[in-house]
Amino acid sequence: MKKILLFTLLIILIPLFIVGLSNSEKIINKIKYGSYNNKVIRVKQNETGEIINVPLEEYVIGVVAGEMPASFNVEALKAQAVASRTYALKQAESSNNNYDVTDGTQNQVYINYNDMKQKWQKSYEDNLSKVKKAVQETKGEVVLYNNNLIDAMFFSTSNGYTENSENVFSSSKPYLVSVDSAWDKTESPVFNSSNEVSKSEFLFNLGLTDSDNIIISDVKKTNTGRIISLSINGKSFDSDKIRSIFGLRSTSFDISISNDKVIFNVIGYGHGVGMSQYGANGMAKEGYNYKDILKHYYKNCDIKKIN
Repeated sequence: MKKILLFTLLIILIPLFIVGLSNSEKIINKIKYGSYNNKVIRVKQNETGEIINVPLEEYVIGVVAGEMPASFNVEALKAQAVASRTYALKQAESSNNNYDVTDGTQNQVYINYNDMKQKWQKSYEDNLSKVKKAVQETKGEVVLYNNNLIDAMFFSTSNGYTENSENVFSSSKPYLVSVDSAWDKTESPVFNSSNEVSKSEFLFNLGLTDSDNIIISDVKKTNTGRIISLSINGKSFDSDKIRSIFGLRSTSFDISISNDKVIFNVIGYGHGVGMSQYGANGMAKEGYNYKDILKHYYKNCDIKKIN
């Protein structure tokens, strides 16, 4: 039995030494991720609760179509394709459910071809061709950190900088760190936004006693200017709660009082961690390719094929 085991190990290991490091990584990835060509993503549809099996590359087409405007530069679309493929495989790798992802914003938005027709109307054929090109030209490519799939987070628009993951989510990731994203200011139509409510509505929604006086204090911010927490009339609130209650686009906001109104001035759109989509498009317009974009937003990572 020992001889048989030794012989089996030699069969596996000898080719690794012969073909060298590059090919050995391919073999390791093939063992780790299984049969790539037959890979499907189990998608739970939020509307019906049905779980459908979608071939990986078809799934990526549906996500790029659902998550990024087809009008974007093709290099930005390619970056989105690689990020979305990585995200899906990472979810499939760690899922404890009978599905890998949902088709909504809890994970990443996936739409089918009928949805695309409704979304794009007369531009359907041209847009689909462009999205398919981006997916096909990056087929099998993923973002790896230390040869492991990353949590390829992305969002719409930064406030000029992306955010460290530990300031938004539960853990620190060495590749999800704050980087400059100055392109967003000129590229994104949602870089600035504002919400306003009456004083009484503001206080009521926060469970505070109605008052003419609203005192904002103890504002704690990250180094990028996003609010972590603040006190309103002596009561502490997390910024995420404020964002959720008042439908703000990000936690990069300030609050001003004008007569009977409470005004939120907001910068950016989304959680701010990982790749900024409008930042990616700005980079692409300046001549950066999709690998440049991915390596800018996901620090010290590699882009490799896993098939």
